[in-house]
Amino acid sequence: MDFESNYEISRTVDYLRAGNFTRVALQFPDELLKDSPRVAKVLRSELGAGVRLFVMADAAYGSCCVDEIGASHVDAECVVHYGHACMSPTSTLPAMFVFGKASIDIKDCADQMGHCLSSTNKPILVLYGLEYSHALMHLKTVVAESTVLSHSNSGPMLNYADVIGSVINPSQDCTTEKVQIRSLNDSITNAGFTSGGDEKKILKFGNGRRMENGTCFELGGLTWRIPSDHKIEDYLLFWIGPENSAFTNVVLTFNNCEIIRYDADERRLLEDFSGQRRILKRRYYLVEKAKDANIVGILVGTLGCAGYLSITQQMKELIKGVGKKSYTLVMGRPNSAKLANFPECDVFVYVSCAQTALLDSKEFLAPIITPFEATLAFGRGRQWTGEYVLNFHDLMVSCGPEAVSSIKEARFSFIKGGYMEDIQPEENGEHEERSLALAETTEKALNLQSQHPNTIMFKGAARSGSEFFAARSYQGLNRQYENLAPQSYAIGRSGRASGYADEKMQANESPGAAV
Repeated sequence: MDFESNYEISRTVDYLRAGNFTRVALQFPDELLKDSPRVAKVLRSELGAGVRLFVMADAAYGSCCVDEIGASHVDAECVVHYGHACMSPTSTLPAMFVFGKASIDIKDCADQMGHCLSSTNKPILVLYGLEYSHALMHLKTVVAESTVLSHSNSGPMLNYADVIGSVINPSQDCTTEKVQIRSLNDSITNAGFTSGGDEKKILKFGNGRRMENGTCFELGGLTWRIPSDHKIEDYLLFWIGPENSAFTNVVLTFNNCEIIRYDADERRLLEDFSGQRRILKRRYYLVEKAKDANIVGILVGTLGCAGYLSITQQMKELIKGVGKKSYTLVMGRPNSAKLANFPECDVFVYVSCAQTALLDSKEFLAPIITPFEATLAFGRGRQWTGEYVLNFHDLMVSCGPEAVSSIKEARFSFIKGGYMEDIQPEENGEHEERSLALAETTEKALNLQSQHPNTIMFKGAARSGSEFFAARSYQGLNRQYENLAPQSYAIGRSGRASGYADEKMQANESPGAAV
């Protein structure tokens, strides 16, 4: 693939000139960083000296999200994002996406798709990685010429998802997303969106948006519509691309659908995804484990996705409503060493984009769950129906204050094997945290209990960070408040070298000592 075509130099230049941007941040993932000097050089020669370009790498959070924080450090007016993208809406800066153009054998892919059509009676929905969107129109043409599509009363048997767009402007409203999107090209019709920079409010219903002529879905930068009398479970999902985070998002979100993946690199079909579906079993286990938590840490895993502050506040209210204590932590990409500094937290809620929300917490001291799993764990009376939501923007609509139930009955803990009663929130609605200055009072109160202090740490009996701190055997260096002056210590011998004080004393005490 030609270098300038792969990085869409001409389209990038047109976008920057149309927006009159003079300070532009170019965001590259690690695998494309080697090409960043050449891309910046070509763009600079086309744009002239009036436009300053800044290359960004090593994003504080996931590289699939637009790094608005890094761009703000250089006062950038917009961001050009290269490589794999989750297409999460931005908060402050407009962003243009260059997905790249991965190689694919169009004829072989069309033949494999025709084989699926002949071996199933389900309609097929074609989904793909954004790096293969450049070949969509050619693929449609080849498939139409090589395959006789059967039709039923409900419509065609073969449906293609469209790319939402390649330019996103900042979103001001996070509950009813107001997103401005410009389509990749004039041949792509954006279902549920308007092209040309027009605005349209979009009301989300779970994983789909109900419209007059059907249900419109949006996932990972793709959008498609199915008839109102159809369900997504009725379709066979044909995924084109690698087994990456975007594909895992599809498998978990549509876990009731039959899925086939076409590997463009190896040119073969794969149908066994039991490994991905097994993730759901572990996620359900983590939900049950989170129900027994007393102290919850909220990990902010993004500072660029619009709405992260709203969902963080929603998580605080949800946790507070069931009488649990929460702490909000911002630390970039979490790892086991960072989270080990907060041993008082029984569970962590990770707020991030849909494609980085799942963290394998097997090596962590405490499990890490998603906001959707938090609503299942802390929303009393809620049952998991098999639906799985990774996009917290959908969650902000589907789960509100009603997720917090006032049920005061004991619940059965599958982890501890017995009935548990959660502490209900105080009448004034506030659960005041004990300060560390009252650590001694807290420790005396805890000593009245008939359990060892280690029980508080290892069995999650602490209700706040101060209680956990008071129960620790080591609390740091203790200052001597009664006497602030340091104590004096005599180091070495005293006296003269001819006879130190201790030597004279030993000589006087000896039986045969001379006078």
